[in-house]
Amino acid sequence: MKILMVSIPSLHFTRWTSQLESSGHEVHWFDILNGGYNKNLPWVTQHTQWRYKGGDFKGRTWLKKKLPWVHQALENNVEKAFEKVLKEVQPDVVHTFVMYACCVPIFPVMLRYPKLKWVYSSWGSDLFYYKELPNHRKDLETVLPHIDYMFSDTLRDQKIAAALGFKGTALGVFPGGGGFHWNQYQAYVKPPTERETILIKGYEGRSGRAIAVLKSVLQLEVGLRERFNWKVFGADDEVVAFIQKHKALTDLMEIISTKKRMMPHKALLEEMGKSLVYIGNSQSDGMPNTLLEAIGMGAFPIQSNPGGATAEVITPGMNGFLIEDEEAVPAIAKTIAQALTSETLWGTAFQYNQQKKEQWAFAHIQKEVLTCYHKIATETLL
Repeated sequence: MKILMVSIPSLHFTRWTSQLESSGHEVHWFDILNGGYNKNLPWVTQHTQWRYKGGDFKGRTWLKKKLPWVHQALENNVEKAFEKVLKEVQPDVVHTFVMYACCVPIFPVMLRYPKLKWVYSSWGSDLFYYKELPNHRKDLETVLPHIDYMFSDTLRDQKIAAALGFKGTALGVFPGGGGFHWNQYQAYVKPPTERETILIKGYEGRSGRAIAVLKSVLQLEVGLRERFNWKVFGADDEVVAFIQKHKALTDLMEIISTKKRMMPHKALLEEMGKSLVYIGNSQSDGMPNTLLEAIGMGAFPIQSNPGGATAEVITPGMNGFLIEDEEAVPAIAKTIAQALTSETLWGTAFQYNQQKKEQWAFAHIQKEVLTCYHKIATETLL
């Protein structure tokens, strides 16, 4: 089968597409952001450098910022560029990743090819957040009825898509970036008795709520919080500022990476492998890859539960705890305190999650995903 992928150049996309290597499918990629060649997908035919008339040029970022009207005059139309690639490739299926970055921009083109199979992958807040915004919801209700197949990272989003008009086939729930190569990192997984670190995801911005977690930590008994090593990764500027503003947090916590200075993925997994507890908090998300990675690396997870998504993998009191209100500081503090004092649960949750993670192993997920693509290839649309 000839597949034309339409995506931003993200890590999720690269990992997902890697599942198709040596599968027998011919894979093409239309880079909708014109980000350039992806060296991690050398076996994929990549359609990049389409955005500018005459090709990419130095100073285009400066020009876009300082003289946007000139920059716009030099840009090619995304619909025309995509349709040109579509005609060249003649795919059997178009697979778009993320609604607003990829599905909406090419929708007028896809309408002109109603017999061409269309697959959509929903990630993160793609549906859960934007369905609440009237103009975006209208776009969702316009596009979704025309999509034939859907991958999602939560059952929640399959239900949302159906409520918004999706009438196609839901292919299943899979991690947004495909499965994980657990065997490559198993040496980093320490037993609970050798762990003393509490690892906090430092996202704030539109959806992250790391500051609420930090406020919760301040409400813990001093003796309890000082028993552990606290680390924050991926910290947004406002999270860094909040920590620096409170001496108790400055003395207690180490910021090991920021959004502007991210750490290597391997190094983050190593941190997870020696962390006793992992805490992630947001008001809108799908199934966070960092949560699944933390579970797989043996950390006890405490995670927010927007729309019930995280409850699909965490059973409170068995293999983690849920944050039901991402802004409720006293409740979050109580949950953290419970996790830090439940020593018996550390061990039982660790054993449970080490078995559970195998359902997200690369080989297992890849086999299921390739079965889905085979279904797409062999089915005849009505």
